[in-house]
Amino acid sequence: MTYSNEPPERPRAEPEIIPPDRSGRRSDWRNSPWHGTAFTGARGTQRIYVTRIGPLGVALLMLAIAAIAAIIVIATVGLVLIWIPILAVIVIAAALFRRLRGFGAR
Repeated sequence: MTYSNEPPERPRAEPEIIPPDRSGRRSDWRNSPWHGTAFTGARGTQRIYVTRIGPLGVALLMLAIAAIAAIIVIATVGLVLIWIPILAVIVIAAALFRRLRGFGAR
């Protein structure tokens, strides 16, 4: 690869910027409150709708986040509560083993 002080080549075509339609027509999907973008992929045309989240949407989103956080906390507490008796059994078994081993050495 050679490097030179020449400026990079300019693109051969400039992107076309299409301003929003201001004709006042309401029948077109582009003028609906659900603003969408269409693109064509391998499986056909797909449309993505973008809109602002209202108060109900924000409340539902916060409720979903709180539910996921609660599930994570419950799972973590459950794991801790399962390990407490297991560790207690291991400690008691180790203490008994040491005690029994101590009796055999005398």
